Amino acid sequence: MVQMQTYLKVELMCFRVLGGTRKRYANIGDVVVCSVKTHHVAVKGPKGSLNSNYHPLMTVKVEGNEVLVTRPNDEPQARSLHGLTRTNIANMVNGVVNGYEKKLEIVGVGLRCQKQGSNLVMNLGFSHQVNIPDTEDCTIVWQDPNHFTVTGIDKQKVGQYAAEIRAKKPPAQTRL
Repeated sequence: MVQMQTYLKVELMCFRVLGGTRKRYANIGDVVVCSVKTHHVAVKGPKGSLNSNYHPLMTVKVEGNEVLVTRPNDEPQARSLHGLTRTNIANMVNGVVNGYEKKLEIVGVGLRCQKQGSNLVMNLGFSHQVNIPDTEDCTIVWQDPNHFTVTGIDKQKVGQYAAEIRAKKPPAQTRL
């Protein structure tokens, strides 16, 4: 329920969608610079810059402070790529303005973590400690021995890095 509210809040703040048409907009605001080249989008903002390629079927243009994504026809593949392209650009804009974070919690007797320099050192019940370094795209912010957050500007990379950390010690089946 909390994720849905957060999603709706981001949806209302960042972009406007015109349903039922072949045009969809992603609002880029005043602090974001967006440039479009042939099948390539670059977005720069206060937190950094992101680059992405999009499918050749889609047409992307910058009009004022909005990015316009259009599709050539109403075939199912074109419609799905249309939504995907607009959402990816909107996620890039949101990432360079607000950033993304995944909050993780370690639950269990004797399980804990601590930050040593740029590494997160985790005691997960193994005979050794598990060291997880910060990457150039994602940073680990330590709160207390059982809570930490993965932050970054690229939504996909933050989610993937959080999943890789979680895979070090997956939750027991009885606790899902």
